Amino acid sequence: MNIKYIIKKDIEQALIKINLKNYYEPLIVATKKIEFGNYQVDNLIKIASKNNIEPYNLYTKIIFFIEKNNIYKKIIFSYPGFINIFIEKKWLSEKLEKLFISSRLCVKHVSSRKTIVVDYSSPNIAKEMHVGHLRSTIIGDVTVRTLEFLGHHVIRANHIGDWGTQFGMLLAYLKYKKLEKKLKENLISLKEIENFYCKSKEKCDLDKDFEKESRKYVVKLQSGDDQCYSTWKKLVKITMNHNYKIYEKLNITLKKQHTMGESLYSDMLSDIIKDLKEKKIAIEKNGATMIFLNEFKNKLGEPMGVVIQKKDKAFLYSTTDIACLKYRYEKLHANRIIYYTDARQHQHLLQIWTICRKADYIPQDLLFEHHTFGMMLSKNKRPFKTRDGNTIKLTELLDEAINRAKDLIYQKKPNLPKKKLVKLANIIGISAVKYSDLSKNRNTNYIFDWDTMLNFEGNTSPYIQYAYTRIISILKKSTIQIRKFSEKIHLTNNSEIKLAIKILEFEEIILIIEKKGTPHVMCNYLYELATYFSNFYENCSILFAKKIKTRKSRLKLSFLTAKTLKKGLNILGIKILKKM
Repeated sequence: MNIKYIIKKDIEQALIKINLKNYYEPLIVATKKIEFGNYQVDNLIKIASKNNIEPYNLYTKIIFFIEKNNIYKKIIFSYPGFINIFIEKKWLSEKLEKLFISSRLCVKHVSSRKTIVVDYSSPNIAKEMHVGHLRSTIIGDVTVRTLEFLGHHVIRANHIGDWGTQFGMLLAYLKYKKLEKKLKENLISLKEIENFYCKSKEKCDLDKDFEKESRKYVVKLQSGDDQCYSTWKKLVKITMNHNYKIYEKLNITLKKQHTMGESLYSDMLSDIIKDLKEKKIAIEKNGATMIFLNEFKNKLGEPMGVVIQKKDKAFLYSTTDIACLKYRYEKLHANRIIYYTDARQHQHLLQIWTICRKADYIPQDLLFEHHTFGMMLSKNKRPFKTRDGNTIKLTELLDEAINRAKDLIYQKKPNLPKKKLVKLANIIGISAVKYSDLSKNRNTNYIFDWDTMLNFEGNTSPYIQYAYTRIISILKKSTIQIRKFSEKIHLTNNSEIKLAIKILEFEEIILIIEKKGTPHVMCNYLYELATYFSNFYENCSILFAKKIKTRKSRLKLSFLTAKTLKKGLNILGIKILKKM
């Protein structure tokens, strides 16, 4: 149910019938004060002035065509130029009844089903995931859950960094230190592997012979050398097994079958180089293969060059990303591709997209979206790092969240059994970290604050989870079987009406996330919904309402609130609790 959309369409139809020469899209917003109605046409003055008509005169023409619609109780004009709309209570009740029996809260499946590839998380091999991977992972997962809920065919793509120059250095270092056997026998941890990677880079920077040896190993690996390939596979396995545990802890839907690393496209790279040369898109310059793009200029105003193969015949990220895009269209049949990487990748992705279009690897109408995100900052507004300046590992952050949640719960419930304490701490701690991130607009940086995210007041996960448990408690205390109610919901109190309208806005929120990939709108919605229920609870007696009819109606409204909170939290990948 999308009430704003219904009103907008009614206003648009009225404007068409009025036959205005200059069309201006009506802007429908929810009102903050009940005396101004439930919704408001916010740009009537602009529409009127564009068509050289007084706002009040335009209002009278509009309501002539829409006031008889059963959704509206009354439509009034307020100066200097607003249309205030009051929704009919009976109409609201009818729509709530449909939600009551719907497992999907009456959210329809899309009429045009797309195959959508969502590229998210994308950690590097031979390194532990750090806090910088959190946003891509959890925001991408919300988009995936939303698109699947609407009925799209979604392909998760965990584009891991498992095929690049760094593996030449690491393979050469493992050989140099005679560590290959130890690796094969599972005697090396991911933490040690990352340390070897750092040391290999240091050696590469200082030792020219080692640098040459590293480049040779890159070519050997990319050429299919058995020994190199076997060692590389082991590095990938150790890293990803570590990452899958993090995904499980975060309640992320990425599994092993969704891993589509850079290596997946390795067999395509030579043919792509050859094809791009034959099409005269790529040329050789100083021994390297390059593509010059007029669409992108360097600092001198010249066409920007993109290297796709080095002098030593090693391939680059750009080559792999061209192959990846080609594969996603030709093999996966994608209609829409969404990337969740930070903003620094934007120009690179646009260049790859441009090259693929020039080469006819993808059609012009294939939808490309790069959903960028800001950084996680500490309280001093600098990148969130350890005291010694190192990037914080994601496992450390999540463990800290669980421990803090455990301390908080213990203070409130010191006699809680240990098993329950641990389970509760895991859910509350992880949910708090996820929700804190998801509740911020992904396009902005945000300050990471433990005290705020674990607070039971305000727009936080504990507040939403507690609101849900409180409603479940109310429903359990009722001796009436709610699902068997035959009586209809009837709305009398303003707080009931506000809560009813907020429940019915769920589909509107889902459609925004489908289009824009902005989970914070769901967080804001759930917070408002929980707040509206709190207001309803304070102003309307539920279990002790004098009339049984009123009691049943309010229990159904409470049930619908819990149902909506549960569905919204599920979209966010946040677990619910029946007790807190």
